Amino acid sequence: MLVAFSVAPSTAADETGSVSAAVARAIAVVRASGLPHRTDAMFTTIEGEWDECMAVVKECCDVLAEASPRVGLVLKADIRPGFSGELDGKVERLEAAVAELSD
Repeated sequence: MLVAFSVAPSTAADETGSVSAAVARAIAVVRASGLPHRTDAMFTTIEGEWDECMAVVKECCDVLAEASPRVGLVLKADIRPGFSGELDGKVERLEAAVAELSD
């Protein structure tokens, strides 16, 4: 399965509204998990089995909750049993389809 999620504290660390230091702690959890992952400006996507993905998401929330009284989580999952390598595979298929349009 693929799980795309965004987690952030409800309160910013400073007057600029930045939450990057807190989000960095969550990304450290993702990287330590060993799961295939990709982070962009809005979401982090991880790939694995249900229990291992949800454990990572929970740990990310727990890490942020240590420093914030409230944590926001947005999550989207692509549950497709029997498939792996989809973190890259879906993008490769999309790029191939776009390339066909310009042929």
